Amino acid sequence: MRYGLAAIAMALAAPAAAQQGALVRAGLSPLAIKVGEKSIDELQAMLARGELTSVQLTEAYLERMRGLDRAGPTLRSVIALNPQALEQARKADRDRRLRIARGPLFGIPVLVKDNIDTAENATTAGSLALAANFTKRDAPLVARLRAAGAIILGKTNLSEWANIRDGDSMSGWSAMGGLVRNPYALDRSACGSSSGAGAAIAASLAAAGVGTETDGSIVCPSSMNGLVGLKPTVGAISRTHVVPISSSQDTAGPMARSVRDAAALFAAMIGGDRADAATAQADAQRVALTPDWSKASLKGVRIGVVRPQMRSGLAALYDAQLGVLRAAGAELVDVKLSAPPALRGLEFKLLQMELKSDLAAYLASTPPAVKVRTLADVIAFNKGSPAELAYFGQDIFEMAQKTGGTADPDYAKTRDEARRLAVEALDTILAQNRIAVLVAPTTGPAWLSDPVHGDQSSGPSASQLPAVAGYPHLTVPMGLTAGLPAGLSFIGPKWSDGRLLELGYAYEQASRARVEPAFRSTVDPGAGVEGAR
Repeated sequence: MRYGLAAIAMALAAPAAAQQGALVRAGLSPLAIKVGEKSIDELQAMLARGELTSVQLTEAYLERMRGLDRAGPTLRSVIALNPQALEQARKADRDRRLRIARGPLFGIPVLVKDNIDTAENATTAGSLALAANFTKRDAPLVARLRAAGAIILGKTNLSEWANIRDGDSMSGWSAMGGLVRNPYALDRSACGSSSGAGAAIAASLAAAGVGTETDGSIVCPSSMNGLVGLKPTVGAISRTHVVPISSSQDTAGPMARSVRDAAALFAAMIGGDRADAATAQADAQRVALTPDWSKASLKGVRIGVVRPQMRSGLAALYDAQLGVLRAAGAELVDVKLSAPPALRGLEFKLLQMELKSDLAAYLASTPPAVKVRTLADVIAFNKGSPAELAYFGQDIFEMAQKTGGTADPDYAKTRDEARRLAVEALDTILAQNRIAVLVAPTTGPAWLSDPVHGDQSSGPSASQLPAVAGYPHLTVPMGLTAGLPAGLSFIGPKWSDGRLLELGYAYEQASRARVEPAFRSTVDPGAGVEGAR
């Protein structure tokens, strides 16, 4: 049975009593209603009071997936379910009865992006070339989530190969999972590459999700799907057993419906890993990475305000949220911040070299059933697979293959110069203006998904400088413009993740700007679009 889009949209817009009846008629049970928009703290309280078991919670999320991801709006945000999820939930319930529950994530289902290894599922990065990539191992970040008691519910769809294959790609599409739809307007992009995590968590298909970012791939889908997303300091979380692009810039990070939920997921993933040299300081920096909610106040905080060019609707929304910051006691200082002109070219060159070598290193560790072992193998596979090249090509892959990889004589110089330019740009603006943090619009609202022309973004983007510098970048919902979400970015120095979460939480509580998605088929154009005649 397919669940009607209209019924679900009406249900989500209705008052609570009417919403329950409408969701039941649409095929979703009252239990599924309980978990929609529920925070991790609320779910833990329900579990502690015995109102809900982890098995019931897991079943409720699975039911929402059936009604929203596989049918109805057909979000296509989840690429695979963990066949052991219910058994893991049963174990969590047994442990809770024995009073050995531990921490805020205990018994809580979460989703993981499908470029991160989990023991029960293949890790495909969205590509048919990795359909048989059952590594039967957990990435260290997944092992840490399990140790914290989280239930790995499944894997989320993504922009194939984390959106590095071609310059004319369509964000949110993969040959394995199809095109992810934005739950606020189904014909709009969910952004990339963590598109599936963005759409799934916005739709309450799990309590929270794990995305990855090289440049923008956590913060853009978080912004466009009305979520909190943290791109952490590079080195806070292990990258081992994660399908890579760049050892300089890659990191996993949390995506959630609230700052506290994102912080809980982040805290569980922090930690050093001998196989990942970037994490050498992670354990020593845990205090700086962890928020102290008693310090979550904007009063007297000096904030640098970046004002990029943007369309009038986004500009008005941004100005209104600056007013929220000011009313909460922040001191706002206008600053001029832009990436050095040479940075874009340096970053692109760096990513190509690291992709060639880092991907080969990951592929070398995959099981014999995986027949690709190098970037050249993947390129050849794609050329022989019409489904892979149905909507766009692989120009970036082919450019990367022509480099010398990290053995290229220019590699170290390119890496160091790119990082120097980004670090200097951020450190200088923070120091000269004596500011604790920068704020900016994360990006523009979602564009139409277009298989002919690819991504059509023309809005601002705050991601490049913190991505190349390896600095933390938090986005928090700042409401809707023309019916589409937008995010407010908080950017700070290295290892300031905890402080960003404190300030983001203070802003979130003052603004209450997140809006639940209504699964509209398209954005309401409003009066006047068709003219007066």
